[in-house]
Amino acid sequence: MGSTRAANRYAKAILDLSKDSGNVSAVLEDMKTVVATLNQSKDLRVALQSPVVKGEDKRAILRQVFSAASKETIGLVDILIDNKRASLIGDVAQSYITLYNQSKGIQTATVTTAVPLTPELEQKVLDKVKSLTGSTEVKLDNIIDESILGGFVLRVGDTQYNASIATQLSKLKREFSNSL
Repeated sequence: MGSTRAANRYAKAILDLSKDSGNVSAVLEDMKTVVATLNQSKDLRVALQSPVVKGEDKRAILRQVFSAASKETIGLVDILIDNKRASLIGDVAQSYITLYNQSKGIQTATVTTAVPLTPELEQKVLDKVKSLTGSTEVKLDNIIDESILGGFVLRVGDTQYNASIATQLSKLKREFSNSL
């Protein structure tokens, strides 16, 4: 849990810094790129977590991968490397996006499905989240995870609604084994 708090502290510092320099939206795009890149590259995630890879090598990797990033983002990379917290970069990026959205009054919901949402289904989920939160601005992130088999998991803020088939099956298994 401490790493999430640390990630939030770094994210808040970078958000404040980018506000001062008038670079908030450029840094936001950087942070979206960081999250997307880490999601797509298992090798990068492993390298950043590895105690074997030296800090300077991690710095070189990150500076190369995010060479087009703003000076604030490069500064973040340097601070994380200097503090031996390179593995936090994804969490910091995610926290920055969340803090940015909160500052703009945008509610972010994450829906995890086994297959990508159709545009019609996405609109239904957006409408549902708007009615649940009372927020007019809702951003929806769709995460694909085949292990949930079907159904969906919806997370809005700290609230999670799990309607996945995998969860329902495990509940059935528990009920079945308890009745034996």
